[in-house]
Amino acid sequence: MKLDKMRLFLFDMDGVLSIGKEHPRYLAGRKVVARIKSSGRQTFVLTNNSTHSRQEVHRSLVHLGFDFKIEDVLTSSYLTAVYLTQRFGEVNFFLVGEDGLRNELEAENHHFTDSKPDVVIVGFDRQLNYQKLDTALRFLRKGAPLIGSYGGAVYMSENGPALSAGPIIKALEYGSRRKAVMIGKPSPRMFRLALKLAHEEAKYGVMVGDQIETDLIGAKKAGVHTVLVLSGVETEASIKRSTAKPELVIENADLLARYL
Repeated sequence: MKLDKMRLFLFDMDGVLSIGKEHPRYLAGRKVVARIKSSGRQTFVLTNNSTHSRQEVHRSLVHLGFDFKIEDVLTSSYLTAVYLTQRFGEVNFFLVGEDGLRNELEAENHHFTDSKPDVVIVGFDRQLNYQKLDTALRFLRKGAPLIGSYGGAVYMSENGPALSAGPIIKALEYGSRRKAVMIGKPSPRMFRLALKLAHEEAKYGVMVGDQIETDLIGAKKAGVHTVLVLSGVETEASIKRSTAKPELVIENADLLARYL
């Protein structure tokens, strides 16, 4: 892989460009993103954030000094809402998740219900409790499809790696004996949509992420090149333990400038 030949750069957010969900702090990448854009190449943000709407994530990026348009921002919350429309049309949903995901779903004319939903949607949920999980399980066992916003085990919080949406989805899969349809990373769906929106071939795309499980494996499934930064979840030790290897490892996104 030669980064100077790449025409599409896909950036994860948590652990790469910023850190923290409610009040994200800048990590790296402003100058690199600006340099890529000024060269006529394309950039997208691919984030598994399901706690905020696409508009909220975009506002955070602008506040942090990045020059992204809202069309450049693909979140698992937004893609989950779009998937439902494309697959089922207008639906009634039960949600295990937070307001950002619910707002995105309702913006697509889907409707929350706690009685006979068409689908069960699961995202990251910091207000998770047994009653909510058990209600979701009963709907699933009656035949409602299970839709996972994304499948990551952890995300990079201000205090380090923290539990994410994946384990919640796994609990419901285990209890219901149903397999979730996954929307965000590591599903290749998010990468393929970015390639489609950019009108670009996978061989000219590169994902810049901080997690092997979501960013690297998901990108490889879509045929996209990989760069792993050490400013988030992964460490040199965890990379050595993994059978999936990134094509390039750097300390942080700013160091991409050396290869452009």
